[in-house]
Amino acid sequence: MKHEALLNAFPEAGPGLEKYAHWLETAGIERGLMGPREADKIWDRHIANCAVVQELIKPETSVIDIGSGAGLPGLVLAIVRPDIHMTLVEPLLRRCEFLSEVVADLNLSERVDVRRGRADEMKGLTAWVVTSRAVAPMTKLISWSMPLVKNGGEILAMKGSSAQREIDEAAKVLKNRTAQIVQCGEGIVDPLTTVVRVVV
Repeated sequence: MKHEALLNAFPEAGPGLEKYAHWLETAGIERGLMGPREADKIWDRHIANCAVVQELIKPETSVIDIGSGAGLPGLVLAIVRPDIHMTLVEPLLRRCEFLSEVVADLNLSERVDVRRGRADEMKGLTAWVVTSRAVAPMTKLISWSMPLVKNGGEILAMKGSSAQREIDEAAKVLKNRTAQIVQCGEGIVDPLTTVVRVVV
């Protein structure tokens, strides 16, 4: 079932989200980027869950999404936020090919780049915000994300119920930086989306 609250919250993004959902339900599953059982959960568990993270991103900013996979959350954020410039970083070729096809089909090429490689190989690439979802524990995620964040920028890592434990385990990597657990999507998603925010 389509997520009406999401489409009501982002009416202008509706056609793009519908088209992206179709990509995930068809080619995404056929090419093994999404599990076959995920077809019924594409809107609630994936698209809506990612879209609400946009409320944590300032206007007119640059974002790098690491380990983009099928484009979650990077592509969704680019669809609901036409003011941001998004770079999708993904090491696997077949996923990069999928992302490039979707970006072209949704006419997002002017402000969405697809870069093949691991986060720690992206020398010289930086943005104000680095996002991720289901990529790695916070300990690794912080060390991969930190070099990509401009001074004064932030890391937004989508996490589940283990967020606080992961923050505690990452204390050495965090050094003196504060990791804050933020929940977003009031009135759009239930349960709310949990994000670990680290200001660099």
